[in-house]
Amino acid sequence: MVAGAFSTMPGILQAPLQQEFHWSRGSIGLASSVNMVLYGLTAPFAAALMDRFGIRRVVLAALSAVAGGALLTTVMSASWQFVLFWGFLVGLGTGSLSMTLGTTVTNRWFVRRRGLVTGILSSGSVLGQMVFLPALSWIIDHHDWRPALVTLALAALATAPLIRLTLRDHPADTGHRPYGSDTFVPKPPPVTGAARRTLTVLRDAARTTPFWLLAAVFAICGASTNGIMWTHFAPAAHDHGMPVTTASTLLALIGVFNVAGTIGSGWLTDRTDARRLLAVYFMLRGLLLVSLPLMLAATVNPPMMFFVFAFGLLDLATVPPVIALCRHFYGADSAIVFGWTNAAHQIGAALAAFLGGVARDVFGSYDPVWVALGAACAAAALLSLVIHRARAPRSTGAEEKEAPETVTAP
Repeated sequence: MVAGAFSTMPGILQAPLQQEFHWSRGSIGLASSVNMVLYGLTAPFAAALMDRFGIRRVVLAALSAVAGGALLTTVMSASWQFVLFWGFLVGLGTGSLSMTLGTTVTNRWFVRRRGLVTGILSSGSVLGQMVFLPALSWIIDHHDWRPALVTLALAALATAPLIRLTLRDHPADTGHRPYGSDTFVPKPPPVTGAARRTLTVLRDAARTTPFWLLAAVFAICGASTNGIMWTHFAPAAHDHGMPVTTASTLLALIGVFNVAGTIGSGWLTDRTDARRLLAVYFMLRGLLLVSLPLMLAATVNPPMMFFVFAFGLLDLATVPPVIALCRHFYGADSAIVFGWTNAAHQIGAALAAFLGGVARDVFGSYDPVWVALGAACAAAALLSLVIHRARAPRSTGAEEKEAPETVTAP
């Protein structure tokens, strides 16, 4: 939830940073791009570090990084400092708290209903957006942008003691079996060489076709969600006369429906072919993005509310099917492979965040961006359907007992 709140800040920071520092949208988008790239690149290493040092230690270090980055951003005076503090520090921290955390927890603690659990955990970032975004927008409107960042830093610091007291690395730490398991599963020993293992898993996965197809699909997913929506939706709505606070509230409403969509997608992933789910999700998302310029207006209207509802259901719905496919193809290394797939997601998001700002500066409108991303979603739908059935070779990594899959095998 805390990481999710950080991910939406660049969109509502654009206007105040432009007003105070006179930076271009492209310069502000560069920091967002660096943040998103590091968010993705950190994830697979964080998954391996969790196998080496434990989930709790990695999460505590990540919370410290995001809090420090937010506090340092309040004292910046140049755009390169925004890139350093927000792009690098916050990117490293939120990357360690990304969906690979949920994947690792699911693999360790659950045998049954993994798709549903993945959907619930993935919705945590959306809950963070829903809870924090309207409040942060109000703080910026009434008290400037710095108090909003301090609020986020305090939220991260307040979460750390809860993690220290309650989070455990493995069911064996509490003397319990994983949910749905008939036998007690001992805690595996720490896996040394986290960096080497992460790169080895990447090397082996990169030799397989499913990895590249999933990476391409997830890159388009990132471009059409985090990259454009969370960075440029509020400025795009403001171009049509809508107040930024109202646009931020609409983003928060997308988050409300996002929770239902992600959990529902997890439930469906346990019962349906994950490839077909992805194809349907991307086709519908592409249609929504292409039609968005026709819905934007100075005030909230019924078509805009339909977009908020439908896009919210589809936004994070792609995550449970992709995680299920990674688990199907890569087994014990699935968390790390998903981390690398998520890196592609964030690279796509970073390109959209940067190029979206550049396109707005060049064309004076976001309309070409919505159309281009709609076409990309159509391509992702086709790519989802061609992921073949053959299981990829397992890479060398931590050996663990494979839990039976309940998801329909693609």
